Amino acid sequence: MEIEIKRVTEWARVLDACRMTVNKKSIGREPSDEFKARICRSEHSPLRMLVFDITISGVPYWIHTELCRHHVGIEKFVTTSRPDRTHSGLTRHDLPQDALVDMRLSVNAQAIINISRLRLCRQAAAETRRVWRAVIDRLAETEPVLARFCVPNCIYRSRCGEFAPCGYSETEYFAKELNEYWK
Repeated sequence: MEIEIKRVTEWARVLDACRMTVNKKSIGREPSDEFKARICRSEHSPLRMLVFDITISGVPYWIHTELCRHHVGIEKFVTTSRPDRTHSGLTRHDLPQDALVDMRLSVNAQAIINISRLRLCRQAAAETRRVWRAVIDRLAETEPVLARFCVPNCIYRSRCGEFAPCGYSETEYFAKELNEYWK
């Protein structure tokens, strides 16, 4: 599996949108990391102005299906499995659920945070968690501030809200991770 992340819009767009809401003129520059952290934590609407194209190549079909369930702030583009287009010799009936597909997500920063809350949860399928963790790890290479706020729901909410909790929120590791998140 390969992951490529391209930032489509600039942080300056987020800053200028924030400034506009308080009757200030655009300044068209990259904001500080402190500003980035504040807007990520507060999740104010200008955060949605930051958009990324995330390409995941060679992801199992069933995992792509789980990621495609997210629909707010995201558009999905997935390679077809149509036999008349793939010339694989297989019918759709013959394709296994773990057949590999490529997908591109056009997604805003708020949606990345929201997807992380569910797909990094220990109640998500372990394979899906690994794929989304790899996406966030790749994101951290260029957007460490945003990646810091991509956490499972139990960290985001400071406790587990699942019907059947996994028990992680009762561990010392949870307490450490929660403390890091709120620093």
